[in-house]
Amino acid sequence: MATVFIPASTSAVLLDIEGTTTPITFVKDVLFPYIREHLEDYLSNHWEEDECKQDVQLLKKQLEEDIKHNRSCPVHTVDQTVHTDEEKAIREIVDNVLWQMAADRKSTALKQLQGHMWRSAYASGTIKGEIYQDVIPSIRRWKELGLKVYIYSSGSVEAQKLLFGFSVEGDVLDLFDGHFDTTLGAKVEGKSYERIAERIGCRPEEITFLTDVTREAKAAEEAGVNVVVVVRPGNMELTDDERAHYKLITSFNQLKLTGPV
Repeated sequence: MATVFIPASTSAVLLDIEGTTTPITFVKDVLFPYIREHLEDYLSNHWEEDECKQDVQLLKKQLEEDIKHNRSCPVHTVDQTVHTDEEKAIREIVDNVLWQMAADRKSTALKQLQGHMWRSAYASGTIKGEIYQDVIPSIRRWKELGLKVYIYSSGSVEAQKLLFGFSVEGDVLDLFDGHFDTTLGAKVEGKSYERIAERIGCRPEEITFLTDVTREAKAAEEAGVNVVVVVRPGNMELTDDERAHYKLITSFNQLKLTGPV
């Protein structure tokens, strides 16, 4: 693919993570399996701690919201071998979290719990955040041009900071000027990108958003944000119309940015 030129008006680059800075396989084959394998033990070991209580409360509110809007959710029949209210409650939370993950839900409640679980895994060295080799050198070049760089991911802000703070490249958090997650709004809604522009303190047209998901690209475009779609191994195939419509790159090295004077 050819070089992609970004408008000289760009003052901020907004990055998606999964499929953009980080292989989808890292999320699907490392992060998610860790949650599934350690969820019940994590809840049992941290059940009485304030942070875990807050996570559980948020998940319960999400469940109530799902029931209210007739969204499918698991109905758990507690095994007779379960003897305590705590064990019953933990089992119900586990079932709901696994259901949300199987449905690829992006709920804030789910992402918050996952972020807290990944924190201990990163800190212990069990997990290291994967980043494509072209990403960090490119971000350093953009920063030298005076551009600001932000992350917008469906993963919680904490999960984002863990990935880049405990990455295969070391701690690279200092390269980012801010982080946004779904507490600001869904990534497929144009209003979310307008809110980000307000938070950053610039106009939407001064932001360039890199993502592998065309639904997100469409929403950002509707908000007036400049969009580049990242094509990486394992990412969703684009239609001919999408390929014709969007600027495409396979590596951050293909971006040519003119920073603010």
